[in-house]
Amino acid sequence: MSIPRRTLAVAATWAATRCLLLLCVFRVLVLPGPDVTSDVHVIYQGWSQVLQTGTYPLDDVTWQYPPAAALAILSPAALPFLDYASAFFVLAFLADALVFGLLMYAAGRPGKSPNGAWMWAVGVPLLGPTAYARYDLMVTAVAVAALLAGARRPRVLGALAAFGALLKVWPVLLLVRAPRRAWTTAAVTAAGLSVACVAAAPGAFAFLTFQRDRGTEVESLGALVFQVARHFGWPGRVQLNYGSVEFLGPYVPLVSALALALSALAFGWLLLWRVGARGPVRPSTLADAAFTAVLLFTTTSRVISPQYLLWLVGLAAVCLVFRRGPMIRPAQLVLVATGVTFLEFPIWFSHVVAGDWLGILLLVVRNGLLVAASLLACRRLWRSTAPARNHPALPVQPTRTAESSSTR
Repeated sequence: MSIPRRTLAVAATWAATRCLLLLCVFRVLVLPGPDVTSDVHVIYQGWSQVLQTGTYPLDDVTWQYPPAAALAILSPAALPFLDYASAFFVLAFLADALVFGLLMYAAGRPGKSPNGAWMWAVGVPLLGPTAYARYDLMVTAVAVAALLAGARRPRVLGALAAFGALLKVWPVLLLVRAPRRAWTTAAVTAAGLSVACVAAAPGAFAFLTFQRDRGTEVESLGALVFQVARHFGWPGRVQLNYGSVEFLGPYVPLVSALALALSALAFGWLLLWRVGARGPVRPSTLADAAFTAVLLFTTTSRVISPQYLLWLVGLAAVCLVFRRGPMIRPAQLVLVATGVTFLEFPIWFSHVVAGDWLGILLLVVRNGLLVAASLLACRRLWRSTAPARNHPALPVQPTRTAESSSTR
């Protein structure tokens, strides 16, 4: 039995690009800009040492993750024959391979397409080595598995979404169009895992208080205000704050509040759509809704870290598994935005921090692509689930026959 050429092509693309990613994170190939693997070598490894003592990092304000994130941080211990960073990179690679395998398996079913596997094969390396140097790839693997299982097994969707939400919050948005059984399972799973985390170590939910004084991250949509304003005398500053490079100074709290207001507006739109979506449900609607929701909240967030694009690439890949789905164009925009993100971090991140013309241009293009993708995804999701218009039936004209026209 011969393997189709298209299957060989996507598999070869995945394998070749992953070799390049591994060469980058193992520092065989060195890219311009900051070393993106330092978070693993320093921050993640430091957290793992604290977690191994039986407590969450209670005194570290950069620990801003839900309690199950400890599993991802401690996961390199599963490979004791490797040092911490090497084990983490290998596990990231395995999570990547799992997602690719799930998408390829889904593509082999009737009515499905290999475009999802292509999206993943091309999209992840467009982000560069950052993809393997953050635990977001592991979270994305959970989310992709949840959505692919969701159509036939709502309870599996609910359980995986709850687990993902306790890894990094955003997978709760996978449930935006899920049936009631998925929500019930998610609630039970989240409650059980939360109790287990609290019982296992103190400080499981300390992360909720560690984001109170955050500013606006330099790569976010709102940051463009200050990127331009500091050329006209704005007296604020850029500094490392709560684990990311942020703007601090006058009007930053106002812009951060406006970002939260935009997120609230996005939530309101999703609620309005969910109530009004009474049209026929498409096979892709569950994935389309999840992709749109995560895209909206990513774009309006006061923090858009480069690894957030992994979430969008993964969810877009699931959308593209379905033939003739409505999210093809938004997914393409996300793909381009991922490539631009690699240019702004790490390649030319110094220009973003400095706020010169190149840095501002990169952010305008990347964030503009995310805004365009968000608006287009909303429009297509609304149209794909809108109830069919009921046209009034035309009166039926009686057919004249020889018998009816004759006089009696």
